Amino acid sequence: MTSQQISFPRQHARTMRFTLGAPRSFTVSPDGERVIFLRSGSGTDRSGRLWVLDLPKGGSPKERVVADPGALLGGSTERLSAQERARRERSREGASGIVGYAVDAAAELAAFALSGKVYVAELRAGTARALPVPGPVIDPRPSPDGRHIAYVSKGALRVVGAEGEGDRALAEPDGDDVSYGLAEFIAAEEMQRSRGFWWSPESDRLLVARVDNSPVRRWWIADPAHPDRRPAEVAYPAAGTPNAEVRLFVLGLDGTRTEVVWDRVRHPYLAQVHWSSDGAPLLLVQSRDQRSHLFLAVDPETGSTRTVHADEDPVWLEIFPGVPAWAPDGRLVRIADEGGARVLAVGDRLLTGAQLQLRAVLDIGDSDILVAASAGEEATEPEIGETHVYRVNELGVERVSEGPGVHSAVRAGEVTVLVTHSPEWPGARAEVFRDGKPVAVVASHAEEPVLSARVHLTEGGARRIPCAVLLPEGYKESDGPLPVLMDPYGGPHGRRVVAAHNPHLTSQWFANQGFAVVVADGRGTPGRSPGWEKAVKNNLLLTVDDQVEALHALADRFPLDLGKVAIRGWSFGGYLAALAVLRRPDVFHTAVVGAPVTDQRLYDTHYTERYLGDPAEQPEVYAHNSVITDEGLSEAADQVRPMMIVHGLADDNVVVAHSLRLSSALLSAGRPHEVLPLSGVTHMTPQEQVAENLLLLQVDFLKRSLGLGD
Repeated sequence: MTSQQISFPRQHARTMRFTLGAPRSFTVSPDGERVIFLRSGSGTDRSGRLWVLDLPKGGSPKERVVADPGALLGGSTERLSAQERARRERSREGASGIVGYAVDAAAELAAFALSGKVYVAELRAGTARALPVPGPVIDPRPSPDGRHIAYVSKGALRVVGAEGEGDRALAEPDGDDVSYGLAEFIAAEEMQRSRGFWWSPESDRLLVARVDNSPVRRWWIADPAHPDRRPAEVAYPAAGTPNAEVRLFVLGLDGTRTEVVWDRVRHPYLAQVHWSSDGAPLLLVQSRDQRSHLFLAVDPETGSTRTVHADEDPVWLEIFPGVPAWAPDGRLVRIADEGGARVLAVGDRLLTGAQLQLRAVLDIGDSDILVAASAGEEATEPEIGETHVYRVNELGVERVSEGPGVHSAVRAGEVTVLVTHSPEWPGARAEVFRDGKPVAVVASHAEEPVLSARVHLTEGGARRIPCAVLLPEGYKESDGPLPVLMDPYGGPHGRRVVAAHNPHLTSQWFANQGFAVVVADGRGTPGRSPGWEKAVKNNLLLTVDDQVEALHALADRFPLDLGKVAIRGWSFGGYLAALAVLRRPDVFHTAVVGAPVTDQRLYDTHYTERYLGDPAEQPEVYAHNSVITDEGLSEAADQVRPMMIVHGLADDNVVVAHSLRLSSALLSAGRPHEVLPLSGVTHMTPQEQVAENLLLLQVDFLKRSLGLGD
């Protein structure tokens, strides 16, 4: 238990938002005898270790450490290559040590990268060792039979025997901008595809992506605090500019090389790859405007492809975790938007309806499919902020998870690991079931927060906008109305109103400083219906309208002082906060604007073009949806509201140019504002002191701006 003397901002930063010490990244062995996972040693230890929970049939479950970075490195400091740091930034990974691993088909052998080297671990024996291969190494993965390890080093896709023998390159870069086996920026940042190679089920060849970044325009990110250092060169595909060229090859361990052929002009995005024993290699390729998907089966011998299914949508098509994939009977498993609902489709059959909003496919079994879903538009109860696990087959739908919360699962055979985040307790609970009966709980070493989130989940306005409201601890009705802090993300792919405890801790801390905090998930946020998400096409400003609607509706039920309304946000939330005070100063009186996208032309292709189209074809749409244009502030109202702009100078996702240009436009318009540059900080702000002081400075600014005393 953490001492009550520590402040919440310090504890929140030190524990990396209470994620340290919590088990994660679960794998269940097919024989049901082992659960593999990552966990650091304590709630403040950043170094992840590889663990196994043994599940002997008829015996007691027992945890053991398989690989400890401290022991493997002999106490030396971990070193990360620039490519590995970039990969972790894309996955928002702020921890150290072992942060990822891959296993063979039997989950007997694990491989992972540590300090630029390949390590393998025998999961039964509990031993780990480094392999003598050239580094720095990225993303090592065992073959399904456990006899080989494939990995990427210096842009080459290499393979080595599991005992360290026969290391060789299967594909080497044929240019300075070429790499094999890595996901390009767009795939990793926006498509949820972090991988660039996939083993065949027979372990004799691989599908390998070749990425050529030479068409991509270069940006230069400097650290002004260190003028002696060269700026970092970043290949950044901004909206309307060229993407990386991505091709796919079948590479045999015998040295054969066959290119996979599809119409890359019409469908340039390689969104997903699936290769299992249930069918031919399966690709999901996407058109640049994201209105067309092709599901392609690959002939590994010739590289030819055939269309298994095609999807079209007049707005856009989403990419979902776990699909496409083959069912054991050879039918295509996918998630589709049909009849206004997001449903599970197996072959030609739709197995779910508008009662559920499918989020992901978790596992495909012989008799059912395990999915994650939230309540759809036709659900009997709104289940605000909840996500549940369901078993689905032709006979119907059965809920697996119980109680309000955000649930997910990992399954193999008869063993399931169910992970539950609940509003009733801090952190997550990971429970192991065999044939539906609980057999173990995976221990968490995460710290207990020094405060508790008391969140009211509700809906606001005619649109039934999902909302979370938090009031100060000990608040009494006689205390009267409170200044309001809107605390949204409020945009695509970012659900903030969740039925869980820890995601609301920072909002509760702000509430305890004397605010009524409101979090609202308006149109564009996920989890409700395809129409809800796609309503923002060409008009992201609807997200501001929904914040206003939620605020005014909640004022009838909660003690909100509408004469003192602040808003804060990061990334899309920062964009939303800037829009709020510039376009609706009649409602919002001050804002903390963190790492905002202010000029939509400066954000990446796949994300921005999905919502706003091609900037060359729709320049007026980009101008309307941007905070600034080349001429200055875009459509700003006359009233002036205080604004604090915060941005990391090392951010390669939302580059600091967004905030610098906003500051310049504000200055030209005679609008006072504050700018807080964060030297050496990326989009994640993982540094402990920075994260702590950032919260304290925001509170100070908001109170000053609203004229509040201590």
